[in-house]
Amino acid sequence: MFLALLELKAARGRFLLMGSVVVLVAALVGIVSGFTTGLGDDTVSALRRLPATHIAFAAGSDSDQFARGLIDPPSATGWREDETAAEATPLGVSLTRGTTDRGTEVDLAAFGVEPGAFTDPGADEGKPLDASRPLGVVVSRQLVNEGVRIGDTLVVDRLGVSLTVVGTTGRSSYGHVPVAYVTTDTWRRIRFTTPGAKAAPADLPLQYSAMALRLPEDADTTALAAADRRHDTNTVPLETAFAAAPGYEGERLTMTSIQTFLFLIAPLVVGAFFAVWTVQRTPELALLRAMGASRRRLLGHTLAQAAVVVAAGTAAGAVLASSVGLLVGEQVPFSLPASTLATTMAAVALVGLAGSALTLRRVTTVDPMTMLGAAR
Repeated sequence: MFLALLELKAARGRFLLMGSVVVLVAALVGIVSGFTTGLGDDTVSALRRLPATHIAFAAGSDSDQFARGLIDPPSATGWREDETAAEATPLGVSLTRGTTDRGTEVDLAAFGVEPGAFTDPGADEGKPLDASRPLGVVVSRQLVNEGVRIGDTLVVDRLGVSLTVVGTTGRSSYGHVPVAYVTTDTWRRIRFTTPGAKAAPADLPLQYSAMALRLPEDADTTALAAADRRHDTNTVPLETAFAAAPGYEGERLTMTSIQTFLFLIAPLVVGAFFAVWTVQRTPELALLRAMGASRRRLLGHTLAQAAVVVAAGTAAGAVLASSVGLLVGEQVPFSLPASTLATTMAAVALVGLAGSALTLRRVTTVDPMTMLGAAR
């Protein structure tokens, strides 16, 4: 180990150059991981926040189910009364736009929930949704950041539906759009009202985007499938329902592909450096062998150098990635929790060491006769 550290000091320029490459690779992997998590949260955080175990969509809707599928009254009533689910409540999801009475224009995802149901988020400030005030709306923190305040009147564009902001809740978004929680009756007005028409809530279809379900932990999949057949629905776990959010699958595939290529590049870069370094120091390795150093000692010597370079570079890359997260703040969808950062950096370090292992064969096969002139 002493000789390995001494060699690091003697050739610090080369090792600093390699360490810089490891820093950049680790930082890039961390940043991509942060954007992957952040984009996912920005797409489905409102769904992830639902205290549901499963989501029941209308049968026959295979993609973008929240927008294309509609649960009819028999299905909704059937799930409410079905013993398969401990709790069942309708859920409406629609993307729209609105303007406050102070002229603030916002995009929003209207989530229709029943006041007091387990899907009702309540309110961190102000008042929660109340069935006696059907035109109240509880807005997420992003809308507050965009200038929406409690007491504002929010008019849904083209429909003329006036909503009163009664409370605020935590960060929730759907499809990169901040969420506003409304009652299911109000959601039906937003979803089914034709621009320019003045239809009463009773005249609108009694339909919803999906049913949010709470199933017991020991729920039988056979019983669930039978319930789907009875109610003409397709029930999936909550995590599977994330794929119904617009752009979720495509974004995850893109970012995961980038991460995968970075993990493939890292060992090649580290391995190439140590391969060149091993070739350059072949005479020194041969001398050590001629002096009686064992192959195991040379392997430990090489791995120690690789571990120091990769560990130091990965640690610096982690700091750089975290700094980027602090710099961008909430301006872009970036999220890099400590657990995710630690896991990502550990993976980078492992693939980096795996790359250095590509050079071990040359280290173990060096010929001590080289220093005795056998090659001349």
